[in-house]
Amino acid sequence: MAAGKTILEAALENHVHLEHACGGNCACTTCHVYIREGMQNLTEMQDDEADRMDTATGITLQSRLGCQCKIRGDVVVEVPLHNVNIVSESDLLPKND
Repeated sequence: MAAGKTILEAALENHVHLEHACGGNCACTTCHVYIREGMQNLTEMQDDEADRMDTATGITLQSRLGCQCKIRGDVVVEVPLHNVNIVSESDLLPKND
């Protein structure tokens, strides 16, 4: 059950990659997601998140930062394509064959 966790925490615990360059500290927008269903099941947006969202790409009325909103019930989340890091840093490291 993800209740009480942030979207970022729930995603990572379920092996769903969600960028979080600042470590989940509301200092970037790489965990920007679209809430497709269940916005009422998230905690309200606080001023820090709203201020940071002003710098995000492609924001909509359904946008939230995954590191800031806590889950209180069922939600459906979409990761915007522009926030999907196709090549992660681990892909750039030498392989130990």
